[in-house]
Amino acid sequence: MAEMSVELVAVERRLWSGQASFVVAQTTEGEIGIMPSHEPMLGQLVEGGVVKVATTDGETVTAAVHGGFLSVTAERVSILAETAELGHEVDVAAARAALTEGDEVERERATAKLRAAGQTV
Repeated sequence: MAEMSVELVAVERRLWSGQASFVVAQTTEGEIGIMPSHEPMLGQLVEGGVVKVATTDGETVTAAVHGGFLSVTAERVSILAETAELGHEVDVAAARAALTEGDEVERERATAKLRAAGQTV
């Protein structure tokens, strides 16, 4: 199986890195799927987007990302987010509260967090 090196990094920390067979990200140009040997590209991530990484171990890493960039070469995908949170780290109760009590940006981020955690919105 073909694989590529993927790194998911936020300003404050590295969230995940490893080998993957597929990456899906939401950019300002739309949702994009990336497989090994993809054409080089640079994309701007949307606020309140979700990134999914299909690892070569058969797992899926899901993260809520807020702004940043996606850089793709034939062998590597770098996801550089302003802020990001892995799906299993999401405080679902706090995100649900932000949906009703937050401003527009907080609601957008809460929606992404809930989607990354596998919750319906």
